[in-house]
Amino acid sequence: MGGFLVRYLLMFICLLMILLSSFLESSFPPSSCKLQNKFDLNGIHRPGDVILGGLFEVHYSSVFPERTFTSEPDQPNCRGFDTPGFRHAMTMAFAIDEINKNSKILPNVTLGYSLYDNCATLEIGFSAALSLASGQEEQFWLLENCSGTPSVVGIVGDPFSTFSIAASSVLGLFKLPIVSYFATCSCLSDRQRFPSFFRTIPSDAFQVRAMIQILKHFGWTWVGLLVSDDDYGLHVSRSFKSDFLQLSGGCLAYSEILPWEDHPNEYKKIVDLMARSTARVVIVFAHQIHLIHLMTEVVKQNVTGLQWIASEAWTVVGGLHTPEFMPFLGGTLGIAIRRGEIPGFRDYLLKINPAEQNSANNMVKQFWEDTFHCRFSADWLEDGGTLCTGEEELRNAETELLDVTELRPEYNIYKAVYALAHALDDMLHCVPGRGPFIGHSCATLQKLEPWQLMYYLEKVNFTTPFGDQVFFDENGDALPIYDIMNWLWLPDGSTKVQNVGEVKMSVFKGEEVTLDENKIFWNFKSKEPTTSVCSNNCPPGTHIARKRGKPVCCYDCIPCSEGKISNNTDSLECTSCPEDFWSSPQRDHCVLKRTEFLSYHEPLGICLTTTSLLGTFICTVVLGIFTYHRSTPMVRANNSELSFLLLVSLKLCFLCSLLFIGRPRLWTCQLRHAAFGISFVLCVSCILVKTMVVLAVFKASKPGGGTNLKWFGAMQQRGTVLVLTSIQAAICTAWLVSSSPTPHKNTQYYNDKVVYECAVGSTIGFGVLLGYIGVLAFLSFLLAFLARNLPDNFNEAKFITFSMLIFCAVWAAFVPAYVNSPGKYADAVEVFAILASSFGLLVALFGPKCYIILLKPERNTKKAIMGRETTKP
Repeated sequence: MGGFLVRYLLMFICLLMILLSSFLESSFPPSSCKLQNKFDLNGIHRPGDVILGGLFEVHYSSVFPERTFTSEPDQPNCRGFDTPGFRHAMTMAFAIDEINKNSKILPNVTLGYSLYDNCATLEIGFSAALSLASGQEEQFWLLENCSGTPSVVGIVGDPFSTFSIAASSVLGLFKLPIVSYFATCSCLSDRQRFPSFFRTIPSDAFQVRAMIQILKHFGWTWVGLLVSDDDYGLHVSRSFKSDFLQLSGGCLAYSEILPWEDHPNEYKKIVDLMARSTARVVIVFAHQIHLIHLMTEVVKQNVTGLQWIASEAWTVVGGLHTPEFMPFLGGTLGIAIRRGEIPGFRDYLLKINPAEQNSANNMVKQFWEDTFHCRFSADWLEDGGTLCTGEEELRNAETELLDVTELRPEYNIYKAVYALAHALDDMLHCVPGRGPFIGHSCATLQKLEPWQLMYYLEKVNFTTPFGDQVFFDENGDALPIYDIMNWLWLPDGSTKVQNVGEVKMSVFKGEEVTLDENKIFWNFKSKEPTTSVCSNNCPPGTHIARKRGKPVCCYDCIPCSEGKISNNTDSLECTSCPEDFWSSPQRDHCVLKRTEFLSYHEPLGICLTTTSLLGTFICTVVLGIFTYHRSTPMVRANNSELSFLLLVSLKLCFLCSLLFIGRPRLWTCQLRHAAFGISFVLCVSCILVKTMVVLAVFKASKPGGGTNLKWFGAMQQRGTVLVLTSIQAAICTAWLVSSSPTPHKNTQYYNDKVVYECAVGSTIGFGVLLGYIGVLAFLSFLLAFLARNLPDNFNEAKFITFSMLIFCAVWAAFVPAYVNSPGKYADAVEVFAILASSFGLLVALFGPKCYIILLKPERNTKKAIMGRETTKP
């Protein structure tokens, strides 16, 4: 590209010198312009009232003299006749001929043309553009006001972006309209740099986005990019690198520049890189000459298994459909210029004959010589060649010229010519006094300024016979639309380039891709599209972890941690589940957390419930036994009323444990501890009073101790139990009123479970409740321990001591076990403590009595109890 820029700058400087010289000469009489130099160019010309210029690639290489501006210019040696390029030139000639025959557009005005061959060389293309702008006449006289019709009013071309940039940079200063049919560089949309540039082909900005949509459609995110060393390729490279990641999340495995000249070492390095790369898709924005050099090396190294993506520059180029290349290029997908139909064009081409052309139209003769392998020069005959007669039958010739089935660049040329013609027609329909220019004036052919035609060109809007609407946006770009082509390699070795879809710009949806995948030929054994990714997609349940130092497409898939999920492919991060939810085993969705509480339906709950009911039943049986034997001394001893009350309280203790089983609710949370505290205080209060009565009885049996009994009558015993129990009831009431226990969903114990439990509300209230029970139990144990050795055959204090020892041991062990038990097991520990202490009291206090009542009735006498009965030997 650097060589192009240097040559371009040199020509620009020379042009300024020519313009300056012309200005100085025109500043003094005589008022005339004299051509300082003349380029000897290859072209076709037709006179007319208005001349349109055209630039085409009729030859694809040349040898140009080192000195461009000389007193005796040399003829450039253009090589390699390009028949499709000649057809492009003939398309413009046909369109102008058709317009001249159409009375509805530009009536009474004859269009002419000057068409030049750029020989695919910047110097020649730039020289041709300058020749069109300045004209080829040796000298012409200016009018008094220095006005006159320009040599050409508009130019169709150049097909190359670099050439268009060079020409537009200069001719844009004079606002000379240039309508390109093939230059796609997005840089040409810059109206500040190229104010008079228009085109009927979409820009590379759309082509890049269109190609990215195709890659996105097939999931190809890891691709290689090859571009030509010119403005076309380099601008595409910059756009593609930025847009590919942004629009589809893809990235490039490599990006290389293809040199224009045949450099085998450079191409070898590029193909070596392609062979080593894991990218299976290769995108090429280049020209036919680049592909020939590249594919030669690909064939040499036998690099297969690649999916080629072609830019519009070579998608429909027939020169690559060779038996040597097609085993590698078969299945190529490419972007192609919109196909159109031009009625009557083939008949026009059949009428071409060098005998009917004047000597200035060298292109036709060159085409004739290339097609029929003959020469018009007699020197050729002397060398053993065939002499051209001009009578050869073109209809029977094997030539690409007559293939009008795929008119793509030609259709753009056709639209470009008609755009200029419609702009001229609109200009000539201007009504004086209502014109768009100063003083509402109109432009005329006699005093036409290029910028005036450009004004109408910006507003042109018409429909072609093929049904396509033609207009230009604010950047001079036409409505963007591309065909998607596929290279079908047929069994007989021939190639068919078939249309498999289209990409067009939608106002609401952006780039819209339509593909018929059933028609696509895939050049793989599987007959399916290949996979080209640096890393496989991360499935739901994982997230992307970038590899350090690698492109963003290369990553590892890391499973989401517990409690987090990703439900999309290629998630960048995992999201946490809501509080009541947990991640599924696959980590791809949140599931409701399992709930945990001490249930009636689980084995532990069933065991505890059964034990509780069993204890209640035993209490009921013992109560029945005591009721039945209520008149016996064993029952009547030590206040039978307290014994019955004790049995009822134990029954309540067994039953209150059921409140700890089942899903916690507000009423069960509030009732469970209150019922537990009051029931146990009632139980322990009865035991405490019974112990005090035992002590009082034995003290009364001593001299002077009778007065002690008056403080332990039945009324006092009931009052003491009532007062002690009321204190606990007051504690529970204060606790429930101030900070009541409530149901609570605890998520701290387990990540995947919600533990339903009763929050105690006030830890102080709960502690006071347990502490009060502990104080009463300790007093009962202490008094019973003091009375354990009192003289009596049935000293109940011994059993009270033992029962209180069990009670205190159970609840002493309860505290650490309760604190360290999570979830439902805390409730199970509390239920177990209630049941264990209740059974301990029941067995220790009523077991011996039931044994005597049921199994040793002979000992159920007053004398036996008092120890006065004599035992027989």
